[in-house]
Amino acid sequence: MSLSPLLQALITALRCLPGVGPKSAQRMALHLLERDRENARTLANALLEAVDKIGECNQCRALSETPICDICSDSGRDHSVICVLESPVDLMAIEQSGGFNGVYFVLKGHLSPIDGIGPDDLGIPALLERIDQGQVKEVILATNPTVEGEATAHFISAQISADIRVTRIAHGVPVGGELEFVDGGTLAHALSGRRTISRDNR
Repeated sequence: MSLSPLLQALITALRCLPGVGPKSAQRMALHLLERDRENARTLANALLEAVDKIGECNQCRALSETPICDICSDSGRDHSVICVLESPVDLMAIEQSGGFNGVYFVLKGHLSPIDGIGPDDLGIPALLERIDQGQVKEVILATNPTVEGEATAHFISAQISADIRVTRIAHGVPVGGELEFVDGGTLAHALSGRRTISRDNR
């Protein structure tokens, strides 16, 4: 069966979403065109506006419509504690848990020499510069408990001055898991039970 070029283009475009294969993309496209055109227009407009207007915070690299995001500009947050995360979705997960009142730094990935992803790609120099400004007393390394996440946490901890407390997100987060799939209660428990990272090699 030969599909309309526009329909085929829509199906192909939908496949860019994580976990969406050819069949799922086809079902989504047909649903939007056959049963929900109004919401299809709403979705298209919202997507275009988000792409045009959402950038990243100059301080924490989280998604933001303004140069400094609402969290970084909130004087009620504890700016002496920075939680380092791999992705914006991890930030959303921790915020929804309600167990953290500090600020964040989003790496947008993890160290992966085989893929050519180094410290500069993750903004680590900017993170270290922010820490060196003197206000920060604790850095929570909440990268995912995967091999790559652990390696990234170890690398960052080795760059931080010994007089700053460095902790690693702990209890309740399964090894090999990812923060976005962990429930809020478990995340809150993990944050409250964080541990100090040993840096004996200094």
